[in-house]
Amino acid sequence: MANIQPFRALRPVRSKVHLVATRPYYSYKPNVLKAKLEDNPYTLLHIINPEFNRLKRTEANSNERFELVKEGYELFKEKGILIQDQEAHLYVYRQTCPDRSYTGVIGGADVEEYLSDHIKKHEATLTEREGVFTRYLDIVGLNAEPALMSYEGSAIIDAIVNSVTQNRPEYEFTTTDLITHELWILSVDESTELATEFKKIEAVYIADGHHRSASSVALYEKYKAEGNHGKGQFFLAYFVREDALKILEFQRLVKHLNGLSSEEFIGRLAGLGTITALTTPRKPLTAHEITVYLNNTCYSLVLDSTRIDENHPTHSLDAELLTQWILDPILGISDLKTSDDIAFVPGNTPFVKVLNQVNDGTFSVAFFLFPIPMSAVKKVADHGMYMPPKSTWVEPKLRSGLTIMDIHD
Repeated sequence: MANIQPFRALRPVRSKVHLVATRPYYSYKPNVLKAKLEDNPYTLLHIINPEFNRLKRTEANSNERFELVKEGYELFKEKGILIQDQEAHLYVYRQTCPDRSYTGVIGGADVEEYLSDHIKKHEATLTEREGVFTRYLDIVGLNAEPALMSYEGSAIIDAIVNSVTQNRPEYEFTTTDLITHELWILSVDESTELATEFKKIEAVYIADGHHRSASSVALYEKYKAEGNHGKGQFFLAYFVREDALKILEFQRLVKHLNGLSSEEFIGRLAGLGTITALTTPRKPLTAHEITVYLNNTCYSLVLDSTRIDENHPTHSLDAELLTQWILDPILGISDLKTSDDIAFVPGNTPFVKVLNQVNDGTFSVAFFLFPIPMSAVKKVADHGMYMPPKSTWVEPKLRSGLTIMDIHD
């Protein structure tokens, strides 16, 4: 079942929500981040970057830095920028982009569901990164960026959510990236009804936020080992129907051809399937077609079926096939996580911008993949396996600070 927990959100006052909520700090260019911190005294970025314009600095990811983050939250509460709901609720959040909209439910995901594999994973986490965020959560005690969860559709859940969204939202604002954000606070009764319906969902899948989820699990187990049973059992999550998610690919750009000439490289690719020079560069039209761009020419490579194990959850994925047949044996890149010779570009990046990184000599070759469907992601997770690195770029990308969970509450 999916145990989704109502919680008492710490959240911005209505008049300042558009100023408080923010994208993750690492998504901003340095000059834009600096301008936001200088010009907006209400942005949550001041909490996340507590030493902006200060001469005295603490070490990054240190306990001292995390204590400053905690103090920043307390200061925003004292100033009345952040308020906390008196009762536990679930929240409906809708994000409307120029091309589509996403509507889902914000609530607490249950660590016990994660441990029993009712919250399914498809990505391996890095122990060091996980440990840093676990310390952060332990010290700060607040979770401001929800993990993105997907679930199979439910007509009753849809009906409850649609009924709620007929009312005026608590928040409604548009950001400079042309996205409109709306948030509704469910009544206690509506929250209970919705949570009951979610219990009928057999499993949910982490679409984005594996490290955030794993860190919350590690903290919960730490508390349990210390005798604090039940403390930290829930972590902030946004639950969206799986057929509403937008799943894009990651492109691969490689700096060299491993000593091969362009002609030799194309010859090696020809041995893997059918390769055709295209008159106009484009992305793949279907799975198992990879388009390759180098020397101002785009090629379509359709892999031979004998090189694809369609029954294997990961060996049937183009991201894995590219590594197995091209990146490793031809270009000498075996570890995508550590190699300095490869870069990954999310599928929402303008196509011509990726081509230009080859045209200007920054990279020698670009590989374009077809997006992986949610059914393939679920197949990997259901088999307890992990996707190849940088396989999916999942939208929506969420703002931090709309609803903040006190994990000690």
